[in-house]
Amino acid sequence: MIDLVIVGGGPAGLAAAYSAWQHGLRDILILERDNELGGILNQCIHNGFGLHRFGEQLTGPEYAGRCIELLRSTGVRVELGTMVLDVTPDKKIHCVSREKGYQILEARSIILCMGCRERTRGAIGIPGSRPAGIYTAGAAQRYVNMEGYLVGKRVLILGSGDIGLIMARRMTLEGAKVLACVEVMPYSGGLTRNIVQCLQDFDIPLYLSHTIVDIQGKARVEKATVAKVDENRRPIPGTEMEFDVDTILLSVGLIPENELTRQAGIPMDPHTKGAVVYENMETGIPGVFACGNVVHVHDLVDFVSGESDLAGASAAAYVLKGEASDAAALDLIPGNGVGYTVPQRVRPADVDRSVNISFRVRQNYGPSQITVTCGGRQLARFKRQRMAPGEMEHIALPKVLLEKADGPLTVAVEEVIAE
Repeated sequence: MIDLVIVGGGPAGLAAAYSAWQHGLRDILILERDNELGGILNQCIHNGFGLHRFGEQLTGPEYAGRCIELLRSTGVRVELGTMVLDVTPDKKIHCVSREKGYQILEARSIILCMGCRERTRGAIGIPGSRPAGIYTAGAAQRYVNMEGYLVGKRVLILGSGDIGLIMARRMTLEGAKVLACVEVMPYSGGLTRNIVQCLQDFDIPLYLSHTIVDIQGKARVEKATVAKVDENRRPIPGTEMEFDVDTILLSVGLIPENELTRQAGIPMDPHTKGAVVYENMETGIPGVFACGNVVHVHDLVDFVSGESDLAGASAAAYVLKGEASDAAALDLIPGNGVGYTVPQRVRPADVDRSVNISFRVRQNYGPSQITVTCGGRQLARFKRQRMAPGEMEHIALPKVLLEKADGPLTVAVEEVIAE
């Protein structure tokens, strides 16, 4: 019986393991399917990581290296090249590796840190032929940054998520011509700094409320047709533009990697596509925790690490105390303008001083306020000058406020109209 098994050795798994060790656990095992720790950070060679956590700008591999160095100061065990096949409700982990073959591990506690994956062309149903030259932005990033292959010379990017924006700059720096970035929504899905640094600084046009309506090509992509869309995201006839391209990169959203979570029977949130979690990152199965992009897709890895610190500390407390909480829980409900909240449930009795609530808004907002209400009563209000769907919001709800609630809490956004 292992005290704590962590599934995934990316930034979430590394931070969770280190935190659990710092909080007194000594029997900790990380299972990682890749041949090295660090996860997706290893292919993110641009800087901008670590400002919140380490107080300086780091590249992805440098950030991962800092986390790995911290782990080396502990006795946490790591099994690389190990694929987890199943996690059961009674906390058994089925995994397989070349070195040890098929194993069934029993754990007192588990932290799920599998990260997220990209949506593919099949997931969004772009019409047209199926030639070579169509990649997800993350796959292209790996080819360019780790394998040393330039995936194309004339590039069109669909979607304005952060990876797509960063790859627009990366492909340009490698000598390719990025013709445009095309986004179906009326706003970008990426951070403002990436829109400025990756598109505007390189004179790459961003077409909002546009999408690809046709792809042409035999052996390889030759043309892509782009059209404007209406408020229902339907293409508007007569607005078509043709681009001569040899490559299309898809940056059309990330989805938490939750096959194992579903198989375990853990309740899922339809908004995040991740597990429903409590204030301490515990899922619906006592002793099974989840953190990072497997719960909801983050904009900054620093926030992944912070959330994982909490999961690691909570798993340590669960194992060392040896009992699950039976405190009453309040539901958090996303209200007007809010896409989701994490956590989705809060046990006021188990909150120390306050609980951090993370969420994303559904549209761009100027001066506005975030309200927290219970049964029509306003319990808290937070002012913001601007908010955007590409940037995660955080509010802290004090324990004294939570104790005043006698039912579900609704988190909503209201625009402030200047007088």
